[in-house]
Amino acid sequence: MPSKDINRLKVVLVEKKRTSKWLATQLGKDPATISKWCTNTTQPNLETLIHIASLLEVKLDELNCNRKISTSNIFFNKIILTHESKPRADCA
Repeated sequence: MPSKDINRLKVVLVEKKRTSKWLATQLGKDPATISKWCTNTTQPNLETLIHIASLLEVKLDELNCNRKISTSNIFFNKIILTHESKPRADCA
């Protein structure tokens, strides 16, 4: 069974004309870590995902395939996940 993509980081980086190397530098992370996130091998934690959204000037839900996370849903380090009825069309 093929794995489902969880994030759209690779797509959003292309849309924003940024590279994974740029993101690695901005976050102080190893480029191999960013590569794993872009290929959905592993996932960044929520704090990092929020930072990435800020750096790329996008909403959190633009980085996710299967879950809609809104900054308005983050209160006092708690998060509310709202499942969408359909995955995004550009997610495998």
